[in-house]
Amino acid sequence: MPADLIIEQARAILEDMPIAAIKIGMVGSAEIAMAIHSIIMDYEHIPVIYDPVFSTETDGSLSTDELVDTVRTLILPVTKVLTPNIHEVHALAPGSDTPNAAAIGLLESDVEYILLTGTHGNTPDIVHTLFSNNRELEKFHNERLPHKYHGSGCTLASSIAAQIALGQEVLGAVRKGLEYTHKTLVNAHRIGMGQYHPNRFFWDK
Repeated sequence: MPADLIIEQARAILEDMPIAAIKIGMVGSAEIAMAIHSIIMDYEHIPVIYDPVFSTETDGSLSTDELVDTVRTLILPVTKVLTPNIHEVHALAPGSDTPNAAAIGLLESDVEYILLTGTHGNTPDIVHTLFSNNRELEKFHNERLPHKYHGSGCTLASSIAAQIALGQEVLGAVRKGLEYTHKTLVNAHRIGMGQYHPNRFFWDK
């Protein structure tokens, strides 16, 4: 998608109605990252929640070194909540020894909060860790479910953004977002022979 079209679409919404949060998912190119940055700079009062999708299990890498560098330089400094997995946090902080060290290092780029998700780890349960102010704030534990899922990270970042838009402070938004996302995965459904998809309307079976 052309960067100028993204700018036009975003401004059409931002200039028409009150917006309380901006959620960013996969960014397709460095040019698009620059376009997103230009939009955010005109609306600096709106909190940004960014899920840095650089690859998928089915499609492999979706990024380039130029894109990651541009995101690191332009998008991270204007992000309120960053939600990387262990692979994404190392892509953004490649010199770090551990995922936790990478997350703390990224806080120096002016990201306010980093929720390091644990879905790609090898632990019996899933441990998500929230960082801010150069330290670990809280750990969140979830049961590790048996399937492969497509869209869990997007669901989490979007639900956190929704909670922040409703006025929740970040810790509460993260807690509620994780609870909601876990329920969508417990109730996930499979379309065809592919991965399971979160059931975001799990209460309406």
